[in-house]
Amino acid sequence: MSSFSVRFFTPQSLPSSSVRPKTWVLAAPTSAPAASVEVDAGRLEPRVEERGGYFVLKDKFREGINPQEKVKIEKDPLKLFMEAGIEELAQMPLEEIEKAKHSKDDIDVRLKWLGLFHRRKHHYGRFMMRLKLPNGVTTSAQTRYLASVIRKYGKEGCADVTTRQNWQIRGVVLPDVPEILKGLEEVGLTSLQSGMDSVRNPVGNPLAGIDPEEIVDTRPYTNLLSQFITANSRGNPAFANLPRKWNACVVGSHDLYEHPHINDLAYMPATKDGRFGFNLLVGGFFSGKRCDEAIPLDAWIPADDVIPLCKAVLEVFRDLGYRGNRQKTRMMWLIDELGLEVFRSEVAKRMPQKELERASPEDLVQKQWERRDYLGVHPQKQEGFSYVGIHIPVGRVQANDMDELARLADTYGSGELRLTVEQNIIIPNVENSKIETLLNEPLLKDQFLPQPSILMKGLVACTGNQFCGQAIIETKARAMKVTEEVERLVSVTRPVRMHWTGCPNSCGQVQVADIGFMGCMARDENGKPCEGADIFLGGRIGSDSHLGQVYKKGVPCKDLVPVVADILVEQFGAVPRERED
Repeated sequence: MSSFSVRFFTPQSLPSSSVRPKTWVLAAPTSAPAASVEVDAGRLEPRVEERGGYFVLKDKFREGINPQEKVKIEKDPLKLFMEAGIEELAQMPLEEIEKAKHSKDDIDVRLKWLGLFHRRKHHYGRFMMRLKLPNGVTTSAQTRYLASVIRKYGKEGCADVTTRQNWQIRGVVLPDVPEILKGLEEVGLTSLQSGMDSVRNPVGNPLAGIDPEEIVDTRPYTNLLSQFITANSRGNPAFANLPRKWNACVVGSHDLYEHPHINDLAYMPATKDGRFGFNLLVGGFFSGKRCDEAIPLDAWIPADDVIPLCKAVLEVFRDLGYRGNRQKTRMMWLIDELGLEVFRSEVAKRMPQKELERASPEDLVQKQWERRDYLGVHPQKQEGFSYVGIHIPVGRVQANDMDELARLADTYGSGELRLTVEQNIIIPNVENSKIETLLNEPLLKDQFLPQPSILMKGLVACTGNQFCGQAIIETKARAMKVTEEVERLVSVTRPVRMHWTGCPNSCGQVQVADIGFMGCMARDENGKPCEGADIFLGGRIGSDSHLGQVYKKGVPCKDLVPVVADILVEQFGAVPRERED
């Protein structure tokens, strides 16, 4: 076993091949692999090399690189953490920082490797801090600590549940950062390598370990991935200089709560010759210019090789990935250039055994599976216990909300909270005898409802231009307002997921929504520029997942309510309120 491996026991509840259903989600190709692309041997020369403990782009590959690559060459961003550069930077006045390009690049670019994003455009001197929260699992102590951080920033301080099962906190100022980092470490959290050209938060099943229908508990795998990527929160330069960001998930549910089709690497549970392991999907991503679903790598690994496989794929991306135009630097562009078989062979070369097994036909994810709603009260596999899914409107919470969520987790559960990719929260391990009292808590009756309205239940929104300099429109408050007004016009009887994103980067993942809204500039009835949205339709998640397409472009935001109401009536069976009786 590789030095990176940790042995996991095969799940006891795995169905044998003789009893499993006939229809499955396939992570293996349904036809023979395409012919290999002709690739010159020189193209397979690694473009980076290790120098002084950090990975640096070789001199001969620096022509035509993008500005972010030049910033990395000037100084590896991880040095701010690993060599205590943040301590010195935090003591510098912003006026002094602004005088030199080097220090200005520190606060605007390099600090993103520490999870810190300067809100220069709208909140100069303030930072958003993104954490690492593998599998979305957090504790009451961690939640209280984050609440204490944002509380001191008053109206500037708040937190968001993200679409990668993660926390982002807002309002942070640079002089406080060293102390915040120490506090994070004390409660078992880190923000390291959570932004820019790094591996983002590993996503897993939010019901891991408690779901009666789960295939495998994803928590050990996502925890191990996060520990590997950050070298146990000490910093891992080997995977801090990727060509672009990189997402991974481990699937543990038939419901595909993990959204594997939009990840760069997705582990899909499968057995082979009586061994438990994973088939692999690669290349899924969103960007301003291109969106692609992940494709089968035609490879299966035993569970022990989760980390060696991740390491091998990351090394191929790091070593061979394009570093020019940032719109063409995600891993799928490399797969396109090399061809899937050449890409696969490069991964195989970097595995400990120098080979990869072909995909297994024994996928364990059932294809014909109706995705379950985790909001509300549901029984756990542990007798006498239930989990309670609560709706966090567009993922936004304040310090007092976080303290109250922590109290509820301690009082009624096991001191644990689970974050979901739909920006909601699950309280697990609640004794059934305590359910009624929990549901009568003011927070759950008045604010974070276990059973919100149908349209509110499926609402997701990115940060928007309230805090994000890239967003073209405001999203969170507008998403709530439009939804409330639409609900007054039509009655909806089936779930409809509506996602909002402020710009083409699609942090709000509009392409997976039933109805998606992507911020843009439009023109009103007088031809004047105004905030608008491109509307997407047809995204799917679960076993029949696929990406939605543009339905209507450039709709002024002030005109969205009647347009959305009409879409709901025409496409989703909604009934106008005046005809409801």
